[in-house]
Amino acid sequence: MPNATTGDVIAFVRAYAGVVAEHKRELTKLDSAIGDADHGENLDRGFKAALERMPGEDATPGEVLKAVAMALVSKVGGAAGPLYGTAFLRAASAVEGHDELDTKAIVEATEAALAGVVQRGKAELEDKTMVDAWSPAVDAAKAALERGADCGEILADAAEAAQQGMTATIPLVARKGRASYLGERSAGHQDPGATSTYYLFRTLADQAAGSG
Repeated sequence: MPNATTGDVIAFVRAYAGVVAEHKRELTKLDSAIGDADHGENLDRGFKAALERMPGEDATPGEVLKAVAMALVSKVGGAAGPLYGTAFLRAASAVEGHDELDTKAIVEATEAALAGVVQRGKAELEDKTMVDAWSPAVDAAKAALERGADCGEILADAAEAAQQGMTATIPLVARKGRASYLGERSAGHQDPGATSTYYLFRTLADQAAGSG
């Protein structure tokens, strides 16, 4: 895959919005077990708003990501809006001024997004949150970048690691967010935020494969 253009970033946002809409009920069902039963609905509302605010291809990739962030923060309640909004805002800042994104910039954007999520949510690995999928995805992406992998391989590795991290949340006892109020009863349920994070990295990988 060549460098990602603004058009590629817009295509990713549109694709992820579609994935969120497709899995809205699943995400809400997961959240009904350990949260407020609104994760799918909230994310879907946020990304529909993001599509309405999407700039054209004359914008930079960073401006597209910032538009998504602003839509999520303003339209989404609960934890999903602030956390995903922060993730996209930090990613936008990481690639500010770039007209196209090479593999290094893409990995740096995902790493900056993770740092924003951690700072905003104060969550660590094994707290049973989206960090449990996002952190291993970034680690896998950085490792693939260091060995000279192309963008498709990097994002495929990231998606696989995110999936493993998502599944690993099932036995965990939640230590952050609404799920933490359940204590031991939160074990045995897959975290909805980790699940939507896996879908994000899966979408990135699918977009890279389709462009390559």
